[in-house]
Amino acid sequence: MYRICVIPGDGIGQEVIPASVAVLKALPLSFSFVDADAGWECFQRRGVSVPDETLAEIRSSHAALFGAVSSPMGKVQGYKSAVVTMRQQLDLYVNLRPVISLPIASARQGVNMIIVRENTEGLYAGQEERLPDRAIARRVITVRGSERILRYAFELARRQQRRKVTIVHKANILKETCGLFRDIGLCIAGEYPDITTEEMLVDTAAMRLITDAEKFDVLVTTNLFGDILSDEASALVGGLGLAPSGNIGEQAAIFEPVHGSAPDIAGKGIANPLAAILAAAMMLDHLGEPAQAGHVRQAVCSVLMQGVLTPDLGGTASTGEVTAAVIAALRR
Repeated sequence: MYRICVIPGDGIGQEVIPASVAVLKALPLSFSFVDADAGWECFQRRGVSVPDETLAEIRSSHAALFGAVSSPMGKVQGYKSAVVTMRQQLDLYVNLRPVISLPIASARQGVNMIIVRENTEGLYAGQEERLPDRAIARRVITVRGSERILRYAFELARRQQRRKVTIVHKANILKETCGLFRDIGLCIAGEYPDITTEEMLVDTAAMRLITDAEKFDVLVTTNLFGDILSDEASALVGGLGLAPSGNIGEQAAIFEPVHGSAPDIAGKGIANPLAAILAAAMMLDHLGEPAQAGHVRQAVCSVLMQGVLTPDLGGTASTGEVTAAVIAALRR
């Protein structure tokens, strides 16, 4: 039996995560689901965005499903992003975002890449200060952090029989931080002669995602660059409503839709559950259930081809109707 920690979070997370759980329950697998609390609403109730017991539940589970989190734009005393907290406290150093064409009119066909993003340091390390006349953020790039994310990308490429890894950086300007990441990447690349390696400046990569997305295979980069590029890339294949992600470490893993909490539509029953359902499929791969993961993805594709779509994709279906259609497709 797989023990899964379920963290709906804020906003539409409370609608799409139950949808993904319903899909998992329709599979011929045994699950135990344990609910846990995290997010902005949790902070408002309890004074902490991720309680210690939530971290303990994640550690004691085979994996976790997380919905979305709302974060205030301004500084709030005592608040720290729930997502960043979980990534750092659990050392979830890999952020994995597949970008794969789906059978929908808004998706560009022929795209099949994985963006591998360092998930615990860089400009998201949380080392910022406000001075009277300026604000300063430290960009932390370490040897350990770079080595393990770059090696993960090459191992992933080899495991999935992918042919190329693109190392994305800005070493022409950020000569120390990106320079370190680049140097380590090129050194590790030498250990994988069966995989083609290329390096690319981040601004060039942003352009090439628009002009030549089909030519990317595995793309590996630092935290902020990966965050921006993966959101950009999701627009190629249907948008954030179809974009799943995984946060993976040595001892824990959390899978989530890429989209945010969408407070403008929360509670209306029209949130697109497919990103959360595809995140559950990623979780199944992680658990060593690739056949069941494939069944879930096939069911999602079937629903898209049937035209059962939520408003963000141009349809009129509700969250519940899309979820029911996926479950029906699984049972056919």
